[in-house]
Amino acid sequence: MATTAVTGQQIGVMSTQREGAGRVPSIAERNRTLFEAQKKARRGPTPEVFFAKHIDNSRIVKADDPERRRAMRQFTIVVSLMFLLVMVYVWQHFAAIEVGYHVESQKQQVEQLREENRQLRLNEAQLTDPQRIDHIAHQLGLDEPQPGQVIRQEMGTSGAPVVAQAASPVVPVQP
Repeated sequence: MATTAVTGQQIGVMSTQREGAGRVPSIAERNRTLFEAQKKARRGPTPEVFFAKHIDNSRIVKADDPERRRAMRQFTIVVSLMFLLVMVYVWQHFAAIEVGYHVESQKQQVEQLREENRQLRLNEAQLTDPQRIDHIAHQLGLDEPQPGQVIRQEMGTSGAPVVAQAASPVVPVQP
């Protein structure tokens, strides 16, 4: 009760200061006027004493509100769905990036295999050169085959390959 009286007097003093001078009082002036107002509000020579109340709210139980619970459940479901949608989008985005990297690595591998194939074809062409084979055969002491020494397998009439047969080779007699 005493605090409301002091507060009321303080408001009264401040409103009269605002109306009167039209200027903003300094902090020291304001504090001085508030102190004077508090002195006038005291009852007798002793100052007022305030006691702190300790309130124990540990036994208070919150009332169950089904409408609030339903609203919180709906909110949780909506936020969970939004989170799920965002996670699916992020997963899809990273999967697309990973597929892009995989495609690029496959392209590099295809180019590498094409280059290797080209190198192998060049190597095959060099190795199957008839002049090279003839030169190596002469170095090894081989001569050209005699007529009748080479027997070529002919294709059958149907175009299918003919199976090789074991027959004794015909050796020409030297006169």
